[in-house]
Amino acid sequence: MNAVFNKLRSLDAYPKVNEDFYNRTLSGGVVTIVSAAVMFFLFISELSLYLYTVTESKLLVDTSRGETLHINFDVTFPYVRCSMLSLDAMDISGEQHLDIRHNIMKKRIDAHGNVIEVKQDGIGAPKIERPLQKHGGRLGHDEEYCGSCFGAEESDDQCCNSCEEVREAYRKKGWALSNMDLIDQCQREGYVQKVKDEEGEGCNILGSLEVNKVAGNFHFATGKSFLQSAMFLADLLAIQDNHLNISHQINKLSFGAHYPGLVNPLDGVKWVQGPSHGMYQYFVKVVPTIYKDVRGHVTNSNQYSVTEHFKSSEQGGVPGVFFFYDISPIKV
Repeated sequence: MNAVFNKLRSLDAYPKVNEDFYNRTLSGGVVTIVSAAVMFFLFISELSLYLYTVTESKLLVDTSRGETLHINFDVTFPYVRCSMLSLDAMDISGEQHLDIRHNIMKKRIDAHGNVIEVKQDGIGAPKIERPLQKHGGRLGHDEEYCGSCFGAEESDDQCCNSCEEVREAYRKKGWALSNMDLIDQCQREGYVQKVKDEEGEGCNILGSLEVNKVAGNFHFATGKSFLQSAMFLADLLAIQDNHLNISHQINKLSFGAHYPGLVNPLDGVKWVQGPSHGMYQYFVKVVPTIYKDVRGHVTNSNQYSVTEHFKSSEQGGVPGVFFFYDISPIKV
């Protein structure tokens, strides 16, 4: 056994020198520190290179059908009142959603950007106290309320029991309400007064939309929208400001879920209106994207590119901010 140990000792490439035959120097200490630093740097760089994730991309034709597109938005309008700001969406398949309120939150803000009130749009209803009936008299104790649509009824049995229902009936007819103070429902709900109380305020609108995965647009308009002669117009009421300022800041705009490395070009974009007012347009190209991480987790989302254009009212631009989106046939 001793012979085996002796052979192993003879193979030792790092023999130990007796302390009597060496001494420590300043240069040796410097070399030790430098070499240790170099070794530590090499270790960290190699470790980071080993842990670095390589992103591989490939393109293929998008053959999916019947899917929906999830749009997330957060936009601030410093000079548009919340009561006058509406959201509409429509696509090339003919589907239209006017004055969307589901999954929408509005924040009233003052001139300094401070939040005054936060309320989910469309939530809450005014108290009804002896409203005007369709037949012309006031609501009695033994009667069921049925308000007049003021000439916009589609049938003899139709009732308009709120200001919004009257406006919806007018929208379907393609009519504009010129004086809402004359509408009993609007007067009772204090709609006009509510708009006047918000004078000088702005609005932050945020929420999400679920739309068909086809080309279309959604837009923020000043005034409740309606359709007339197959064109979008705005019901610009007398209570609105003389000069419609649609200056805005897009805090967030995304099409689908977030994934690592996703860049939304419109996040943080701000636009200030000049001397003329009109329509500000964003033309968005949506690219379907599937992200799969190293663990195999799959995220279905979208990327997008965008161009911008302003169309003044002299050129026929309706005041508002429009997002026209188209779906790319190529998936990433």
